[in-house]
Amino acid sequence: MILNRSIRWRGLEPATIEHCHVVANGRDTRIRGTIIGPDFGLFYRLKLDENGHTRTVKLERTDGRSLELFSDGAGNWSDDRAEPLAALRGAIDIDIWPTPLTNSLPLWRTAWTDGLSQRIAVAWVDATTLAVKRAEQVYTCLDPGHFRFQSADFERVIEVDADRLVVDYPELFQRE
Repeated sequence: MILNRSIRWRGLEPATIEHCHVVANGRDTRIRGTIIGPDFGLFYRLKLDENGHTRTVKLERTDGRSLELFSDGAGNWSDDRAEPLAALRGAIDIDIWPTPLTNSLPLWRTAWTDGLSQRIAVAWVDATTLAVKRAEQVYTCLDPGHFRFQSADFERVIEVDADRLVVDYPELFQRE
């Protein structure tokens, strides 16, 4: 994938504004973004390897709290002290709440056809607390511009553009 693009979303619940920039050159993908929420500000940086697997996650809140995570791309994670995070074992992607950007990570990696479903494990981060946990998610391609997203008891059909970046995530995010 080759991409060099800025994107902006408006979060509906909670009310947020986000601006991010994605640079993918075929060797790796680098993403930098900022989210301003009702009671927090967050800067994030992600690096994906040539296979689209998350390798580095850096989150910094405006109150000074930060989180760094590292992955070997095969589902093994560690923190900034190189301590293994066994609870995240098997997670390939990161999912940061609240940004729709991280929904694109599994979409970029797969050659989708209508009706194809993929179950993935993610390292899910709550940006309001910087808590991290492993979560299971399912993406199903409905057509090239629409994917059903499921996680636990949550389900939405998200609309994406030709670069598989979210355009509309009902009740949560809209592209500006």
